[in-house]
Amino acid sequence: MEKITLVYMVAGISSRFKGKIKQFAKIGPQGETLIEYSLKQALPAGFNKIIFIVGNLTEKPFKKMFGNQYKGIPIEYALQKYDPAKRNKPWGTLDSICQIKDIVKSPFVVCNGDDLYGEQSFKILTNHLREKRTNATLGYDILKVLPEKGYVNRGVFELKENKVLSIKEILNISKENLFSKGLNENTTASMNIFAFQPEILDNLNKRLIKFKEQNKGDKEIECFLSTELNNSIKKEGLIIKLYPTPDKWVGITNPEDESKVKEIIQNNQKISL
Repeated sequence: MEKITLVYMVAGISSRFKGKIKQFAKIGPQGETLIEYSLKQALPAGFNKIIFIVGNLTEKPFKKMFGNQYKGIPIEYALQKYDPAKRNKPWGTLDSICQIKDIVKSPFVVCNGDDLYGEQSFKILTNHLREKRTNATLGYDILKVLPEKGYVNRGVFELKENKVLSIKEILNISKENLFSKGLNENTTASMNIFAFQPEILDNLNKRLIKFKEQNKGDKEIECFLSTELNNSIKKEGLIIKLYPTPDKWVGITNPEDESKVKEIIQNNQKISL
């Protein structure tokens, strides 16, 4: 069986949570943290290694919690850094994933550490990586991945026969402004979970270097993974297959979501917001 790595992006600290690490919110019936519950869903898919992409504020807490292995599976850490003298925040999701380019040599699944995707979702993506040499992702009906209140950013797919033709990052979406953003209830959204072949990292890193050079004076701009995947699709013919998933996504975006997620999990209800 081919080795497949599980990668979590956990570098950020949300200002909404006043410095708390969202992934450590205790939401499980046995007091499991959000990240532990995600691992519980993911590991039956057969991963051989776990990588946490951490930041300056999450590196020590994650290493203290997990050390160098979890349930017998080795763990490595990649640090997403930035220079506070030149930047107000890290360079974004593309910069995050590029931190693993020197330590990942096998196909991998990368996802957010503060979202729950469901057990079948991880199996769908690992099965793809075992059977094909292309990349894959999961698609969600946009109304099912928007909070009841507040704004979020989402990547939006253009599709043809379950093949991704484009991904566009749309900022500050809410249920109230969906139509004014040019979206509707049939829009398929990305929740930042992808199955990649390892060679994609060299291409993405070249794009990141170019982006940083073009925007070196901007302290706020971010380089989105979805945007550069879109550019790779358009310019190099990158193939990303999209799969539906029977699982429901659930995540912690705003502080009030923590108790909602805990209630859903502990009452053994279907995972949905």
